[in-house]
Amino acid sequence: MTDGSGRAAFPPAPTGLGALSATEIMAGYRRKAFTPRDVVDDTIAALEATNEACNAVVTPMYEQAKTEADRLTREMRAGEAKGSLAGVPVTIKDLVFVAGVPAYAGSPMNKAFVPDVDAAVVSALKASGAIITCKTTTCESGYKLTADSPVTGTTRNPWNPGRTSGGSSGGAAAGVAAGCGPIAIGTDGVGSIRVPSSFCGVFGLKPTFGLVPRSPGFSPPSWASLAHTGPITRTVADAALVLEIIAAYDPRDPASLPVSPRCFDTNAASLNGLRIGASADLGYATINADVRAAFGKALAILDSCGAQVTMDGPGLDPGILEHTLKPIAFTEQAAAVATKSTADLASSEADYRDVVSAGRHYSGTDYIEASYRRGQARNAFLKLFERVDALVTPTVAVTAFEAGRIGVDTIDGSKVDPHLGWSPFTWPINLAGLPAATLPCGFDRDGLPIGLQIVAPWLDEPTIFRIAAAFEAAQPWAKFWPPLALREPDRAHAKA
Repeated sequence: MTDGSGRAAFPPAPTGLGALSATEIMAGYRRKAFTPRDVVDDTIAALEATNEACNAVVTPMYEQAKTEADRLTREMRAGEAKGSLAGVPVTIKDLVFVAGVPAYAGSPMNKAFVPDVDAAVVSALKASGAIITCKTTTCESGYKLTADSPVTGTTRNPWNPGRTSGGSSGGAAAGVAAGCGPIAIGTDGVGSIRVPSSFCGVFGLKPTFGLVPRSPGFSPPSWASLAHTGPITRTVADAALVLEIIAAYDPRDPASLPVSPRCFDTNAASLNGLRIGASADLGYATINADVRAAFGKALAILDSCGAQVTMDGPGLDPGILEHTLKPIAFTEQAAAVATKSTADLASSEADYRDVVSAGRHYSGTDYIEASYRRGQARNAFLKLFERVDALVTPTVAVTAFEAGRIGVDTIDGSKVDPHLGWSPFTWPINLAGLPAATLPCGFDRDGLPIGLQIVAPWLDEPTIFRIAAAFEAAQPWAKFWPPLALREPDRAHAKA
């Protein structure tokens, strides 16, 4: 992978153990090269430095993490440690419950709320031996595609702290990008895993709707029919490992799918015989020139990997944002705070109050009519996947914009919706419930990452991993690090 100037040389890699991939950490444990306490100390040091520059952490869990690391260190020395992620640090987005830890969800209304139960994904990660280091920032209720909130303020991008991290899983993506541990758990209702992963230059996966259970702790229940939980990582292999752990049937989540445990192959192989449809605009989107150029180069790489790439897409209604997504998404946001009064919402952001107000003004008929149109969009994807095995698009129509803004309202001179119009490729996939991932495919002229989105049919995560692994092998994007990640960690402070 090269940047806009054609740069191909890889920069120095961070020296901290928190910058290693999960597979590298586990290999190090097997060699007895370091201990879980060593890894956690370096990870905490990186988190503290990153939080100072980017504001990515809501609630530190550093003392608990050190205690757990010490326990696992003793078990490893005794040959008793178990679990496929034993000793690997993980962060959890603040929409997802961790028992005994505040879950603000970016909202002033939740400042006193401490759940007494773990979300299903947290229970699965704990059972695997993963060490939770902190809760990461989100916008209020996950309502927008940045991670700024009245609780935590503005979350920034480790590639350029003057730019946004994206969101709403912005703290999660910024932490992984800056070498603060290899794995973060995010959520995605309209692009909230893929947008920040694209902006921060990491891998993010939104699994098939229902593959990863959200109950019993996902708060508030905003984006009720749209939200997915999934991993953000630096490598494709790490994301596959996490998904194998957190994908499970849980009857507490009515959307949970009764699927058997799954294993994913992330060995790089030829894409010969794979039919990939490609669309730079889904027939209606406006995109930045740098994004379009990087997308074209990505298609050439896929072609060189053996894929049969054709320009094709689902042919969606150009009015899908206003007539389908907003009546569903905004109504579900309003329903999440249906018991709250105007006074309760007074400390919320004005933009959030506007979304809730709009949701309260849609009628039941509006919601059902939008649901019919949603079914038509799903059928369009069904027909597309009769012709191709996967779809690729840009992940976002722009690169990271100035921190503190809700979005951009123009792209190359064309007006777009400032809330969701600059991310036209992500939320149609939520409407269809399809699996999708983003991985870096280049940089813009300012050195900011650009993402490639891979979409596959329902429950066909293996095809996503196959394409992503081949692209990763051809363009080893994980070797590029933001300047912030190259700071020497203050290990002495982390060990205190």
